[in-house]
Amino acid sequence: MGLEFEHNVVVVTGGTRGIGRAVSLRFAAAGATVFAAYLNNDEAADRLRLDAAELAGSITTIKADVATSSGATSLIDAATAASGYLDVLVNNAGIIRDGFLAMMAEDDWDAVLRTNLSPLFHCCKWGARKMLARRSGAIINVSSISGISGAAGQTNYAATKGAAISFTKSLARELGPMGIRVNAVAAGLIETDMTAGLKQDQVERIVKSSALGRIGQPDEIADAIAFLASSKAAYITGQCLVVDGGIL
Repeated sequence: MGLEFEHNVVVVTGGTRGIGRAVSLRFAAAGATVFAAYLNNDEAADRLRLDAAELAGSITTIKADVATSSGATSLIDAATAASGYLDVLVNNAGIIRDGFLAMMAEDDWDAVLRTNLSPLFHCCKWGARKMLARRSGAIINVSSISGISGAAGQTNYAATKGAAISFTKSLARELGPMGIRVNAVAAGLIETDMTAGLKQDQVERIVKSSALGRIGQPDEIADAIAFLASSKAAYITGQCLVVDGGIL
């Protein structure tokens, strides 16, 4: 792997577990200075730092609630304190609280909307300001195929992931004239802690319906995100790249 992101400053929200962990390691392996945000799992943050110790780049973990303005600004400020700029922002923070709408608790609706959408607003707002000075940068928002096709029991989650795609397309139009690209990745069924709670028959049904016939790995999403952040995607913005093994 080349050092394609050497000297780049990269922020990854939800960056210490699952897809976010893979993304943080992918950029650090390519020479980036990575700032991985997390909410409360100190053990996962410690493991990530240890695993990154021998990589070409570096990973700094930052505990911050990026669903709030203060948490997002503290993260962006810490990440840009030394360099003054931000090259890549990956918005990955998110949760699921599945349940059929007729029986869904209001708290589960509110929690998913707050956790999955508020970081997009706060982190993109303050992150873009750090990119504007140099008129360059890449923002990648992690969405889901649930936001495209919908999924029974995921009205709250699908609503946020569909919104993330529309958000991406709108922000791409706003920031494109300033040289900043904004794209999304719609992930399929990926082997993470978030999907570990699914029943085995659910997993088998989804896998059987896919073209490749297997569950995806976090590294495969990380590679797609790294591509969208790279110079190879210099003419790509406002797009949603589906990485789902052919489920859709």
